[in-house]
Amino acid sequence: MPIRGVIFDYGMVISHPADPNAHARMVEVSGLSAEEFDRHYWSNRHSYDLGMKGTEYWAKVARDAGTTFTPEQVDELIENDILMWTSVNEEMLAWVIALQNAGLRTAILSNMVWDILGYMRQEFGWLAHFHHHTWSCELGIGKPDPEIYLHTCKELGVLPQETLFLDDKPENVAAAAKVGLHAIQFSTIEHLRNDLAARGLQQGLPVPGETVETPA
Repeated sequence: MPIRGVIFDYGMVISHPADPNAHARMVEVSGLSAEEFDRHYWSNRHSYDLGMKGTEYWAKVARDAGTTFTPEQVDELIENDILMWTSVNEEMLAWVIALQNAGLRTAILSNMVWDILGYMRQEFGWLAHFHHHTWSCELGIGKPDPEIYLHTCKELGVLPQETLFLDDKPENVAAAAKVGLHAIQFSTIEHLRNDLAARGLQQGLPVPGETVETPA
């Protein structure tokens, strides 16, 4: 069955990896060591992805770390958290546009927090070209819950077995594959090109990295 739809994770697939300068600034603002900051940042992140407000999230991070953040610190932490995750991989966006121009249906399925989503909707005009968006903070469920993949396929109007899914996290890829999607762990566009060819999925798709369209 040919591929009719492609579902993209956002972070580290459409976006670049976390910006190190923004991360360093958050560590500085928090007053924590980098190791302690990262531990509490990530241990609380899934609740943030499922709809927790930013002020609640940072209060929980501070509480778990045995400290408090002022409102001014929270504002700066949120600002730099947004900056950390909003550098876009233009080469991947060019492939998205090539897929759309070739008649493929495209969606974003992302574990996403409200604050970053608000910035993206304001600044990223290319979001409108996707046929569907699934954001965990809006649904209250997130990857790797199997329901979120099935929901996205249904909203996109494609069957799981005719859908390609790309994500950087192995647990999310495994969950997508379990419900029938063609799931590939993304690292670089070169590896994606090789993985598609090796799995016989390249036929009928534009070749990643060989497109020249410029995102609007």
